[in-house]
Amino acid sequence: MRVLAISGYKPHELAIYKEDAKEIYFIQYAIKKRLLSLMDQGLEWVVISGQRGVEQWSAEVVFQLQDEGYPLQLAVLPPFLYQESIWQEEAQTRYIRILERADFTAPISNRSYESPLQLKVKNEFIIAKTDGILLLYSEDQQGSPDYYLQVAENRHEKDGYPIYLISPDDLQDAVYELSETEEFDEER
Repeated sequence: MRVLAISGYKPHELAIYKEDAKEIYFIQYAIKKRLLSLMDQGLEWVVISGQRGVEQWSAEVVFQLQDEGYPLQLAVLPPFLYQESIWQEEAQTRYIRILERADFTAPISNRSYESPLQLKVKNEFIIAKTDGILLLYSEDQQGSPDYYLQVAENRHEKDGYPIYLISPDDLQDAVYELSETEEFDEER
């Protein structure tokens, strides 16, 4: 697997309302563990659409890995132009920083938002252009990852497209692992 899509819940779907919430640290730890494992299997690129939440937190993990010397690259493929225009200023700033540091960026549609169809096209396009997807997802919680999962499952049925999940149990394991380390105490 060379190219991996990553997505998951938006912050409000996880009841995360602060940019520095400790929950983000645990989510990023779980993502980093998965990415390290997948890089051992040949992963070279991570693809996101840039939406707030798991996708942006994943981008920050990719940047951490790059800073640590790993050759992982990030592509940001927003569904349309100016997707950040409705976000609060702090969220816009975070998104712009991600775009500036990404290895590749290009909107899927060169138009501003027109309809929900653009979001459907984004999901289909990213699933078609990647070798697998990693989703932060729980079957017990509906939300934005459901749309990606539906497209990924359709492709999985056709050609075995890999779907990797980070579950609530994986996040609990991350909390446990980090609580056992001095690193967590220093970070928090």
